[in-house]
Amino acid sequence: MEKIKIAGFCSSHDCSYAILENGIPILHNELERFVRSKEPSGDGIEFMLNTYKDVNEIKHFTHCVDTTFSQYKETLNQLNEVVTKNGGKFHMPGHHASHAANAFFSSNFDEALIVTIDGGGRDYTPNGDVMITAFTFWEGKGNKIKEIEILPTTVSNIGWIWNQATSRIFGLSNGAPKGNQAGSVMAMACMGDSEKYFDTFYNAGFKDNSTLDYDYFKNIASKSEQDMFDVAAALQKATEVIIKEFIDKHIKDSHNYLCLSGGVVLNSVMVGKLYDWYPQIKDIYICPVPYDAGLAIGAAQYVWHQTLDNPRIKWEDNNTPYLGKTYDKTEVKLAINNFLNKIDYKEISDDEVVDLLSNNEGNVISVYGGGSESGRRALGNRSILADPRNPKMKDIINEKVKHRQWYRPFAPSILKEDTSDWFERDVNSPYMTAVIKFKEEVRDKVPAVCHFDGSARLQTVTEKDNKWYYNFIKKFKDKTNVPIVLNTSFNDREPIVETPTHAINCFLGTNIDYLYFRDFGIILTKK
Repeated sequence: MEKIKIAGFCSSHDCSYAILENGIPILHNELERFVRSKEPSGDGIEFMLNTYKDVNEIKHFTHCVDTTFSQYKETLNQLNEVVTKNGGKFHMPGHHASHAANAFFSSNFDEALIVTIDGGGRDYTPNGDVMITAFTFWEGKGNKIKEIEILPTTVSNIGWIWNQATSRIFGLSNGAPKGNQAGSVMAMACMGDSEKYFDTFYNAGFKDNSTLDYDYFKNIASKSEQDMFDVAAALQKATEVIIKEFIDKHIKDSHNYLCLSGGVVLNSVMVGKLYDWYPQIKDIYICPVPYDAGLAIGAAQYVWHQTLDNPRIKWEDNNTPYLGKTYDKTEVKLAINNFLNKIDYKEISDDEVVDLLSNNEGNVISVYGGGSESGRRALGNRSILADPRNPKMKDIINEKVKHRQWYRPFAPSILKEDTSDWFERDVNSPYMTAVIKFKEEVRDKVPAVCHFDGSARLQTVTEKDNKWYYNFIKKFKDKTNVPIVLNTSFNDREPIVETPTHAINCFLGTNIDYLYFRDFGIILTKK
């Protein structure tokens, strides 16, 4: 069978590119991992031309209609020459069409209701005009997605409201170079009174011309920490109510599966509540990169299935979030040799690393191996791990590494087969997409990963998802009787580490106790 490669791009913020081979993503790179600045703007085509060696094999390339290509004329011409020579062409699907494609075609569902929610992007109307949209509904079936409703931003723009509120009310970053810190607002919300200011947020309508008085709420939030939490709680509740009202209009009893994409679905608290709102839903799928960096994958998927009419590919054995580069032992050793004046290293087994994690000494261990994760969640390949049983571990990690707000939670990675014993709902959450409450009787066993309201944004782990990580957690369970480890991203306020050198620099720049290059059984300590 001929191997056909398609390249997808996202330019401007969340700059990225993806390579698909016969419809299967084989590579996804985000610019931020390489320039070490969160959510940078850039030319996705230029980024690929500089970092991908097999450009001449590309048959089609895709870029969302969002982009004004006049500024990318030179790189666009370069790639046009390649695909023309290969008998292919340039495609330009809509923004939310690409989000929807990524959501559905990355799932294993035969049919699903698809919902996309973000801060706005360009899509085509039925007559071919371009409209700015932020909330859309689709139905997926087989190798096609069908538009149900595309709402203009004048009707709803939840993502825009959140971006504005994050910066203008709470004084947090909502873009480059520090990245969007809306997650901090979500963390606050569980400690506030959601009713206190709910009506004001709800009545603002969450439109792009919202009547919300940001200065009014900024003044309230600045009075005390509790006032800040109350404002955050009202924002969160209004978001949930409005999203549910829109979904209610389109969801049917026949919809057993739900796919979501767009930056707003990173609101994992809202995602967790979908299971309660819609009991007929058997499973929910959110791809590893639901925000705009995932458009590179989605645009290419849209063209492969929707435009070129290729059959649907089930991903049971192909779907993976680990689409970054894998670095070999030579590259790891070269990086280590550059820091020999600052580090010691030795060979070690996984069992010994589990001992270091579980020995009640409060060790914090960074783990590096395999291809880097696509998206903003570390999923075991570029992770910092710790013992969830230690009640002081939140403070330890914040002091040693993260330097972030005290109320920010850390995530549990749990063996999928044990989920029902520990959580109130047995869900699939391989990419940390849903917040679910721990069962009350186990909360005191894992205080480091249990949020103040008893919840957690969990990562469920199977052997198929990540064989090494699954076996590591299983070893930890064998030793402690707890099938959970604390997992946070391997970084310190900058993007997740990409290269072995990035990993060592982060290790040396923080108080992480150990750095484990797991693929080669090498552990680093500081001199």
